[in-house]
Amino acid sequence: MSDPQTSLTASRRASELAELADGQAVDLLVVGGGITGVGIALDAASRGLSVALLERTDLAGGTSQSSSRVIHGGTRYLATGGLGIAYESASERAALMRRIAPHLVRPLPMLTPELPDVPRKTRQLTRLGLRLGDVVRRTSGLGSAVMPKPRRVSAAEAGGLFEGLSRDGVTGAMLSFDAQLEDDVRLVIAVARTAADYGARILTRVEALKVGPDSVLARDALSGAEVKIGARMVVNATGVWAPALEPSLNVALRRGAHLLVPGDLLGNPRTALAVPVADRPEEVVFAVPQSDGLVLVGATDTAAASLKHTDVSADDVAFLLSTINRALAVELTEDDVVGRFAALRPVFDTQKHGDLERQHAIVVSESRLVTVIGGKLTTYRKMAQDAVDRAIAAGMMWAGECLTKELPLLGAASEHALDAVDADRRLVRRYGLEATEVLALADGHPELRERVVPQLPVIRAELVWGIRHELALTAEDLIDRRTRIGQTRYREQGLAVARRLLDMAPHRPVA
Repeated sequence: MSDPQTSLTASRRASELAELADGQAVDLLVVGGGITGVGIALDAASRGLSVALLERTDLAGGTSQSSSRVIHGGTRYLATGGLGIAYESASERAALMRRIAPHLVRPLPMLTPELPDVPRKTRQLTRLGLRLGDVVRRTSGLGSAVMPKPRRVSAAEAGGLFEGLSRDGVTGAMLSFDAQLEDDVRLVIAVARTAADYGARILTRVEALKVGPDSVLARDALSGAEVKIGARMVVNATGVWAPALEPSLNVALRRGAHLLVPGDLLGNPRTALAVPVADRPEEVVFAVPQSDGLVLVGATDTAAASLKHTDVSADDVAFLLSTINRALAVELTEDDVVGRFAALRPVFDTQKHGDLERQHAIVVSESRLVTVIGGKLTTYRKMAQDAVDRAIAAGMMWAGECLTKELPLLGAASEHALDAVDADRRLVRRYGLEATEVLALADGHPELRERVVPQLPVIRAELVWGIRHELALTAEDLIDRRTRIGQTRYREQGLAVARRLLDMAPHRPVA
């Protein structure tokens, strides 16, 4: 059974928050429970530092729940001269696939079709970029047995890989490989629980109100009580909200919008699809198959006016569908969209625009607040390492060497070991070695093997697991993040089931 040390529960949260309120100071206090924040907590705790993490809502409650779920190897950064960030991306991708989270990250084949309205020069540049990206892939140590070389395929072969691909005027396609993340929130949860295994205190529904030189004033959203938490160093990992704690930051916002459509409308494709935007062929809209039978259609880099710009507008839907439809044999309409979501990410507000803005930076203020800003999901581990290095130096603390590039997350195992797990493949892809423990919750409770909603494969045992081991405190935590039902039109049905399970005594959070 799952080790209590790795389980995040309501009772553990309460006792650890009480310890901090009673005066137990920590070496490092992290503000922000997205992928960057939990990555910092794991890095610091695994080096031997005492760590607490505060998140004002839920784990992955911000940007980290709304990514494209692709672990990019950095190919597109080469077009703007970003060799360094391309290599860093490829290196981090390799570490995730081989050691850190092979259950959550797997090879992703992707087709870039040769459409009749795409200029020949653009096609040539695409081929060159993919081949240069493959060179970077080889230098990262990821072999072609895991991620094959890009190659051109015929129109017939492309149609076999993506049955929904148009045959009208498509002369062929480039088949390349990147990496797909099963679920961005599952990565955040796995990192957070691994950090907890090393002793980090992971505290959600606790908002940092004011940061001082050696403490943070915070409010417990559940009780309303304010607590002062002592810390030798504080790291601001709040992403787009970072200026609230560090007003000197000059941050601009970029935005990604995504749709979800049923995979059977596109022939349940075996590959992803990248379609160049008609008047901006250097940009693409992609369609990525998901393990729940849906296909994610999205684009990741448009300007955002404010923190409130998180809705998917009618213009977003029209743009995404019109672009992806240029390559499809069927025409998707708004009626086919079963889910939609958007998210913001911060970049430095400079005159430059483009992929080089995906680099991260660490800023240390006069008050010694360490802020990490920029970056992307793929390089979260390196961002965390750099932030902890700066915090250790600024705080003149002793700590061990960084371990996280070789440190497997909970549930991780070799491909052979994962193949041997006696559980549904979808569960193995989400929980790794713990998939059998999720299913074991249904022993004596056959209703927990039932789907939460008929239209999606999520089972009720996953909700109970979220309550008992993943610090899911509300129905929204369960439906919006521990599972992704909340990103679809079936959200209200899912919330009703989650509320019933939360009210059932046998499934309440346990110590």
